[in-house]
Amino acid sequence: MLAYIIRRLLFIIPTLFGIMVLNFLIVQAAPGGPIEQIVAKLQGNSVEATARFSGSANGDTVSSNATMRNSMSSDVTSRYPGAQGVDPELIKELEHQFGFDEPLYKRFFKMIWNYTRFDFGKSYFRDDQVVDLVISKMPVSISLGLWTTLIVYLISIPLGIRKAVKDGSSFDVWTSAVIIAGYAIPSFLFAVLLIVLFAGGRYFEWFPLRGLVSDNWSDLDWPHRILDYFWHIALPILAMVIGGFASLTMLTKNSFLDEINKQYVLTARAKGLTEHRVLYGHVFRNAMLIVIAGFPGAFVSILFTGAMLIEVIFSLDGMGLLGFEATINRDYPVMFGTLYFFTLLGLVMNLIGDLAYVATDPRIDFEARDT
Repeated sequence: MLAYIIRRLLFIIPTLFGIMVLNFLIVQAAPGGPIEQIVAKLQGNSVEATARFSGSANGDTVSSNATMRNSMSSDVTSRYPGAQGVDPELIKELEHQFGFDEPLYKRFFKMIWNYTRFDFGKSYFRDDQVVDLVISKMPVSISLGLWTTLIVYLISIPLGIRKAVKDGSSFDVWTSAVIIAGYAIPSFLFAVLLIVLFAGGRYFEWFPLRGLVSDNWSDLDWPHRILDYFWHIALPILAMVIGGFASLTMLTKNSFLDEINKQYVLTARAKGLTEHRVLYGHVFRNAMLIVIAGFPGAFVSILFTGAMLIEVIFSLDGMGLLGFEATINRDYPVMFGTLYFFTLLGLVMNLIGDLAYVATDPRIDFEARDT
């Protein structure tokens, strides 16, 4: 097993490198980079991602003595078509400050070298280090991810087991209809519906629309702080759960049905064991193998992909909203820094998921399978 873990850890290096190369080339080829963002800001044509977008690079990118001119050299115009009338010297100054005056490959390998030391640099449009931004946003995303994953598992596993036991019954039919509806409705659309119904959109105003806690949260005592926290996250988590429990419920049901029809279950029943003993003493461990072992990957998926639109819709200042703003504003250090970190985390969590398989079922031997 140690040799398998070492091979998987070594395999992370080329996988991570390939992901970074592909995304770096795609982003660099896309129009509307940080220089274009600043030029648009100077010309009054920028489109801000949020009200917090400051429009200045590192606080000092656009110097006070930079002036607008009526002409521009042809080479600058060809690189930045929207920069007509901007002082070419200003463009060169911006390229130097952003490091765009260096060849593409040098910028990439410099970035990778810094990232291997977990030096993610400073945000272009915020006066903060990328690491500090990520640390400040993580509590919101982790909070949503943990509660959503916990609730999804608490709902899906008992429901999936019940559906397997009652396969073909009326209970199985109507719960399947609910699951299909939950799977078909995107979480962000359900979030909008919840806002319209319960957050003052049109009908009731039972829940807050923005933030993870109230403005006076620090002035409350601890019981009221806890209530205020759950009051704020109720709708976002409900919106995330509605789409997440469907697939896990069906996975649990199908896994149990597969195990229930195996020979060892028939043998256990023939020996006179009760149905509860057969189901939870023999079937449960084998059926839960794929469900429990998939927990790390499910958590990462919910944490860093499923929460993005929910955070934007409910104005929750977490990693999803940070990534959305960074993408819109072409904040490359934030974009690539978070991509590197969370891709690395995802690859490690996949390895942990494989190890969870072994811990759940010792019969699985990845090392023997590879030989």
